[in-house]
Amino acid sequence: MGQQYNTLFRASVQPPEIHQIWQCLHQIADPELPVLSITDLGMIRAVTPIQGMQNGWRVTFTPTYSGCPATEYLLNAIQETLTQAGFAPVDIEVSLTPAWTTDWMNEDAKQRLREFGIAPPQGLACEKPANVEPIICPRCGSHTTEKISEFGSTACKALYRCQQCLEPFDYFKCI
Repeated sequence: MGQQYNTLFRASVQPPEIHQIWQCLHQIADPELPVLSITDLGMIRAVTPIQGMQNGWRVTFTPTYSGCPATEYLLNAIQETLTQAGFAPVDIEVSLTPAWTTDWMNEDAKQRLREFGIAPPQGLACEKPANVEPIICPRCGSHTTEKISEFGSTACKALYRCQQCLEPFDYFKCI
């Protein structure tokens, strides 16, 4: 019993630097959604020490989609931010499986999208059909909205118009 407890306890203890690294990563804004960080979006899957290295760190990163134009920028931002904070060397592992989903966004991120004028994804990607209706207007809260275009300012957003306040807005697709 004692040996099993010690093994379980050791397995759950993380180096104190991991919390600091997550704080650094939280400062990196998504260039297409500047009100959200890469941690808000759930793009950072893991932070772990590199086995066999005294100070090395591995960051597992999943882009929002495989062709995301911001991927290279974000990889450089991760490398630069952690190196400047004293966490070098940094190995960034890009993981495309499982594919990123809006289900990984936290609730605070969805609220900040709303405040920024973007309707956040509604529901869970795995439970909703592709054409969820109605999309709620982030400006006035109306459920009376219409899709203008399948694509908004970026490929992951659709363009809608509110029939109540008549304002156009982006909807972050549930993917």
